[in-house]
Amino acid sequence: MTIEHICRCPWCGDDPAYIAYHDNEWGVPLHDDTRLFEMLTLEGAQAGLSWLTVLKKREGYRTAFAGFNPLIVAAFNDADVERLMNNPGIIRNRLKITSTISNARAVQEVQDAHGSLDRFLWSFVDGVAIRNARASMSDIPASTPLSDVMSKELKRLGFRFVGSTICYAFMQATGMVNDHLVGCFRHSDNR
Repeated sequence: MTIEHICRCPWCGDDPAYIAYHDNEWGVPLHDDTRLFEMLTLEGAQAGLSWLTVLKKREGYRTAFAGFNPLIVAAFNDADVERLMNNPGIIRNRLKITSTISNARAVQEVQDAHGSLDRFLWSFVDGVAIRNARASMSDIPASTPLSDVMSKELKRLGFRFVGSTICYAFMQATGMVNDHLVGCFRHSDNR
């Protein structure tokens, strides 16, 4: 009996959590405001760290930040920040914690102005995922002119930890950009 070899993007390695994330989430178009806020938070939390580190703390983040409900997180206060600074289930970086709270407030303002975070964020790609045909990891940029525009606009609206590289990683993760390599079994699935 032979086991079929599945070709994946090499960045996911052989860690089961990473493989599951690659196979089931990364690059799949996401249109839920709560999940978009979650991914924006997690991508910002990754700054200076590996994605696997953040992925392994994801459930801790969900618990600590009220399931990423922006209405609840926006009401967090100084006592909540201190509580979170002592929570080993998340990355205990004060700037990243306070940015999550201020970003929740910015999410509410975006929802008020645009109807939804989804509508606003997907407007950067005109509501349609950009489908790339990258042959190797070296073909994938860390940022693009479009992620530069998204970053600048998010910063203008008061978001933090949304540099261009973070924005591009967010766009990849939420399916705004399909950067699965052409040899990856997920490339043709994500439209």
